[in-house]
Amino acid sequence: MFRQALAAPFSSMAIISDNVDPNHVEFSEICRSYLGRAVHCEMDKSLQPDKHLNSTQPPILFGLRFDQIWQLRFTVPILLAIVTFPLLNFKSPTFFTKFNVLGTISVLYVLLFNGARLIKCGVHISLTDVDSEVYAAPFSMNFPALTGTLTLSYFIHNCILTILRHQENPKNNTRDLCIGFALVACSYIFVAVTFYISFPFPKSCIHDNLLNNFSADYPYSAVARILILFQLITILPLITFFIRTQLSQFVFKRPYPGLGYVMLLSVVVVTCGALIAILYPNIGSIIRYVGAISGMMYSYALPCLVYMREARIQGTLTPLKIVIHTFIIAFGVANLISQFFV
Repeated sequence: MFRQALAAPFSSMAIISDNVDPNHVEFSEICRSYLGRAVHCEMDKSLQPDKHLNSTQPPILFGLRFDQIWQLRFTVPILLAIVTFPLLNFKSPTFFTKFNVLGTISVLYVLLFNGARLIKCGVHISLTDVDSEVYAAPFSMNFPALTGTLTLSYFIHNCILTILRHQENPKNNTRDLCIGFALVACSYIFVAVTFYISFPFPKSCIHDNLLNNFSADYPYSAVARILILFQLITILPLITFFIRTQLSQFVFKRPYPGLGYVMLLSVVVVTCGALIAILYPNIGSIIRYVGAISGMMYSYALPCLVYMREARIQGTLTPLKIVIHTFIIAFGVANLISQFFV
């Protein structure tokens, strides 16, 4: 985790380097310019499912029971797609940028939530007693699953120029970028470590979605779900805006091609999201595979290739720079290949 927390900002700084032509609007243009076209376990009573819920519940809407209306692998994704679709068609993301600041509240709540769980449950982990129920091996050959996930967790490279374009003091970009990555790394490490060592059952029982380790009626996790849902609803339009801007800039040579194209792209985005949530809701596997594939190119290969190309043009490319950046690219390739052996 520490290594990737260092590698991600390193390659990001290669993108915003002063040596790279500042006239390019998107990272894709920089690349084209320089490189050419070419399990459900219980933690305590708060985690146990409500045994009183059964099929004898009375109808609540059109003769349907709540469990028939609220299905996580069918109706919920469709309802969320309907709710979020109008939000994806705004021309300017300023409204969501302001609301996304409130996402910090959900992050702070999750940090406090995990810290409180650690204090309440205590430490339940053994690194030496193999027969212990809470034994955790110091090393596992399945570690590439973590590196693939972290690659996407730190992935911001393709929209970093869009984010930093309106900085009041561009000279502080490197500093702000490092601070941002440091805060993100600390958040990831704190949540991962506190929950993992406080989980009082076999570690193999931990769900890839942290909140799925708690029952839906546990009030504190319910609050976390609501806050994270609000955060994601504000983040999705921003991500869609980045995708739309980059595609439009590449295809139409302008950031906003018209409402028709925007709505078509929004339909594709919400449809893909809903289908994945219905057919393959394994968020852990999705994140690590997508992270490894996109990360190999955008997080490791392209930033390093662009940096070395520019350094060669400037006459500042040294053997040490070649070795360091080639090693980063090789790691990205190895990270992708290793995902298929986990």
